Amino acid sequence: MPDVNLPVVALNGPTASGKTAVAVKLTHLLAASGIPAEVVNADSMLVYRGMDIGTAKPTPAERGGVPHHLIDIMDVTQSASVADFQALARAAIADCRARGVVPLLAGGSALYVHAILDDFAFPGTDAAVRARLEDELAGVGAEALHARLAAISPEAAAGILPGNARRTVRALEVIELTGSFTSTLPTWDYALDGVLQFGLEVPRDVLDERIGTRVHRMWADGLVAEVRDLAGRGLREGRTASRALGYRQVLAFLDGQTSEDAAREATITGTRRFARKQLGWFRRDPRITWLPGGADAAGAMASAVRGIVLGG
Repeated sequence: MPDVNLPVVALNGPTASGKTAVAVKLTHLLAASGIPAEVVNADSMLVYRGMDIGTAKPTPAERGGVPHHLIDIMDVTQSASVADFQALARAAIADCRARGVVPLLAGGSALYVHAILDDFAFPGTDAAVRARLEDELAGVGAEALHARLAAISPEAAAGILPGNARRTVRALEVIELTGSFTSTLPTWDYALDGVLQFGLEVPRDVLDERIGTRVHRMWADGLVAEVRDLAGRGLREGRTASRALGYRQVLAFLDGQTSEDAAREATITGTRRFARKQLGWFRRDPRITWLPGGADAAGAMASAVRGIVLGG
């Protein structure tokens, strides 16, 4: 269907809200109507090879025969910046549409979804400046570096938590390269045409229970062994991968900084906190149509897509 203006479908929701199952069912429902669809991953941690258990990466069986883009494309020593992810995802979306395939963007990284769909430009970067600031961070710590940012640009520092080392380094880098930095995100303004956004609603108590069950299952499935193996492949050197929920807690356990039980409980608590934060991000986007989580969500989404593609 190359002559049809295919929509970009975005499926949003916090971790453990059931996005993978709904996304796969949606593609099967669309295929039954003669509308091919493929999934474009928008989860910042699924890009890493070997990070399978702790990211709840969908297995080949769970993908249901549906092509999934941007999964297992990087080593844990590499950094998946938002700007890089934006370019990769937009290229995958364009490729799908060029082949007459509906791209289904699915993931829980709200910032990444925003960057992919909206008019979201990134200042340039300089490896030498970044390396110098990273060295300074290692020497003085995040709060001291944040204090330096506050002295240079109080407005920029006000929008960044003192403990957020990564954003503090980025702000200092951008200020050095361009003279200014803003921590305010762009407004909701689509850079892509034909976007349909949906969100999965799950009661908080149900979501909390799912997260607890998922983390315990991760431990039973061998998360500690997975992290130990990845540590031997450079996980600690990966600025992004090493900070993933579950992975940083297990690294702390392996380094003798905490007990295994404490690491597991910290992963549960941190994941629940992250889910609330991500849901807050998504809730601020007025363009998202919210649906009750579960099998029926795929049917409602399929009807909306059919209405655009088939005209009824």
